[in-house]
Amino acid sequence: MTRLLTVKNVKKTYQSRLNGQPVEALRQMNFTVEKGEYVAIMGESGSGKSTLLNLIATLDKPTTGLIQLEQMNLTEIPEKEAANFRREHLGFVFQDFNLLENFSVKDNILLPLVLSRTPYAKMQARLIPVTTALGIDSLVDKYPYELSGGQQQRVAIARAIITQPELLLADEPTGALDSKTSKQLLQVFERLNDHGQTILMVTHSSLAASHAKRVLFIKDGQVFHQLYRGEKDNQQFFETIAETMTALLAKEE
Repeated sequence: MTRLLTVKNVKKTYQSRLNGQPVEALRQMNFTVEKGEYVAIMGESGSGKSTLLNLIATLDKPTTGLIQLEQMNLTEIPEKEAANFRREHLGFVFQDFNLLENFSVKDNILLPLVLSRTPYAKMQARLIPVTTALGIDSLVDKYPYELSGGQQQRVAIARAIITQPELLLADEPTGALDSKTSKQLLQVFERLNDHGQTILMVTHSSLAASHAKRVLFIKDGQVFHQLYRGEKDNQQFFETIAETMTALLAKEE
């Protein structure tokens, strides 16, 4: 396999707003992601998951260390070029969908291509396969407020993958959905991965993580354990993840 993402010796320190003292959000972060992988990142609140995702998304820069996507050093991208970089190379799926209410489903999905000044014919050619694959082709003329939570999240995924990103970043993508809709959404992620999409998902849910191929556990700002799915099915992998989380929490007590 070909390495897509490298995170090496990454440290992130903030100044506390309360007392001005330095706060270490990430201490020594090291891992790689291969092309075509589906990796879940787990950890308790405050472990550094969201900070890490923000750094990979070029929304923030590490204090020290290297983050590299293929041959591009993300820590050296000028701020004025970061938005274009994100549109061209990364896809984003958030817990709260982040759809524009006054835009139709079609316009929401095509927005990244519009911002990239993609020719209209090319946009249309990409739209149909994506909406068909996600089962939302009949919804393109509706507006977000007319859709269920699950449908809105599928629209958000369509918007994220319409640019054909190298890496899809998902931040608690099932957090606002009920269990049935969450299961359907996770099946969508599995299908995307089966078709070659590399996915990096932050989640607190063992059930969501069980759909990934590998799980990284973050504690105190660094990776301290990982699990590979191997030949396990989703249920078996879920049980392994849950047992691991229980054992790791027990160690702290």
